[in-house]
Amino acid sequence: MSRVLLGVSGGIAAYKACELIRLLVQRGHEVRVVATVHALEFVSPLTLQTLSGSPVRSELLAASAESEISHIELADWAEVFAVAPATANVLAKLAQGIADDLLTTIALATRAPLVLAPAMNVNMYRHLATQANLDLLGKRGARIVGPGAGELACGWVGEGRLIELDAIVASIETSVTEPSLRGEVVLVSAGPTAEPIDPVRVITNRSSGKMGFALAEAAARRGAEVILVAGPAALATPHGVARIDVETALEMREAVLGALPRATIVVLAAAVADYAPARAEEKKLKREKGDQLTLELVRNPDILAEVVRQRGTRTVVGFAAETDHMLENARGKLARKGCDLIVANDVSRSDIGFDVDRNEVVIVGPSPDELREIPAGPKSEIAAKILERVLEVRRR
Repeated sequence: MSRVLLGVSGGIAAYKACELIRLLVQRGHEVRVVATVHALEFVSPLTLQTLSGSPVRSELLAASAESEISHIELADWAEVFAVAPATANVLAKLAQGIADDLLTTIALATRAPLVLAPAMNVNMYRHLATQANLDLLGKRGARIVGPGAGELACGWVGEGRLIELDAIVASIETSVTEPSLRGEVVLVSAGPTAEPIDPVRVITNRSSGKMGFALAEAAARRGAEVILVAGPAALATPHGVARIDVETALEMREAVLGALPRATIVVLAAAVADYAPARAEEKKLKREKGDQLTLELVRNPDILAEVVRQRGTRTVVGFAAETDHMLENARGKLARKGCDLIVANDVSRSDIGFDVDRNEVVIVGPSPDELREIPAGPKSEIAAKILERVLEVRRR
């Protein structure tokens, strides 16, 4: 992924940098840490070093460190420089070009994008000087993420909390991602549907929604406006994504078709139930009904087919979750549905597909003979490759 230089300044939120490092490393980024002297009063260098896997730098003129990698070399190494937390003091120095420690010196020397996550007392944040500094830094191209609002460590309530770490990670990744989908409105469906049998029981499937959520996140990082229609899924909404929660296939159809007029790209990754009970019982079915129970099922609407019929100039992508004859079935689905691409994967395998973090897919289309094999990898990487293929087709 990317080389992330994380600056940690001296505020109580410095302890959250530990979890931020863990998240970045978990997502495949290489992380190095530069901390102010006061930051190390809140969190130990050993902790930061252990989590990042690299020595922590804090002194501007440390002879041993300068002999191995100078502050200029560290500035050149970074593909993105993020400061989290960014205190009022550090923001003031960055705005005025003061370079009196390692962190602020690197900020002047690096050509990498700058991401700033402010964290401070609410009155310090609202002070005209701090607001002027943030405004100036933003005009110079820094990406300001946060702060959040709520109860602060000092006892005050208001703006000043370090924003959620997922939002910082998203801003870091967006800053190093080409905005190839800027101007596009991407509609994504994700997760299973749940068709009620009675107030307690439903018919559903094993889809977790992870692939669809990864696609929504990847599209947002590339500058798209993203609308995510999600079936029951215990996943956090990706930063910058508008989410519509649904349960049944009928609700998903209504939400997808309702959002369709604005969409320019449609990626239907949801595992929609093909059938639903003809009626949902008002009361829980009891065992006393006997040893056998027969449910009458009716076919659910074909959302992909309806979207294709209203396609216009939109690029439409469907998914095929298969357990056998994957390519043959995917080619057949492409021909029947008439969409631009079908993304096929083998859900009979336990290491990819449903409810795991990795996938391996074959993208079929626009003609049945056009295949793009995407080897196994994290779903975030698979999502990026799928969107690359979508753009290739869209630009034809």
